Amino acid sequence: MAIDGDGCVTPAVALFRSLGDETRLRIVARLAAGEARVVDLTGELGLAQSTVSKHLACLRDCGLVDYRVQGRQSFYALTRPELMDLLAAAEGVLAATGEAVALCPAYGTEAAR
Repeated sequence: MAIDGDGCVTPAVALFRSLGDETRLRIVARLAAGEARVVDLTGELGLAQSTVSKHLACLRDCGLVDYRVQGRQSFYALTRPELMDLLAAAEGVLAATGEAVALCPAYGTEAAR
């Protein structure tokens, strides 16, 4: 991970913040299986169209998702397949730390309440 002259890892922080939302992770996981339209995502994830569109815009702004137009429809897809490698590595870290992350007082399940 590159660190700038001020000791900041701003791009990494932005990447992990973009993935730090359950809805965006669910969208990424769904798009890993293939392209989808907003209407597909709303139905499969049980979310409002505005919610899905907002999160897709965030993922697009981060360069993780893009779309192609076919007629009057837009099909969204991951732009970086290696994102799935990153998420698989995260699953490995979570498996290795056991319940520590879930019990973390700052970010775990208790903090979310």
